Amino acid sequence: QVQLVESGGGLAQPGGSLRLSCAASEFTLDYYAIGWFRQAPGKEREGVSCITHDGLTYYADSIKGRFTIARDNAKNTVTLQMNSLKPEDTAVYYCAARYGPHSDYASEYDYWGQGTQVTVSS
Repeated sequence: QVQLVESGGGLAQPGGSLRLSCAASEFTLDYYAIGWFRQAPGKEREGVSCITHDGLTYYADSIKGRFTIARDNAKNTVTLQMNSLKPEDTAVYYCAARYGPHSDYASEYDYWGQGTQVTVSS
């Protein structure tokens, strides 16, 4: 069964860091664009970052310069390094896989993880 599993969420203080991982089972991520999305309570799911199969990266303006997406095809994982966290980064973070180029639209992704909670609070 194709599955994506996120890990690494938790509680961080403002200005702190967290590193999220997205691991795939039953398929290889090599040919997929991987996106990170987040959804805060009462808000729509929004795109955070994406990395294409060949390593092109895209970032939302709200996190540009603070978050870094990377992929390790050997480990079949994609990570999202989140630095200088702000309270407004609090959300459930999801990774998603898309067989194709980068997309900002959640509806264009084929597989989703279950999400991991990130809370930024003092």
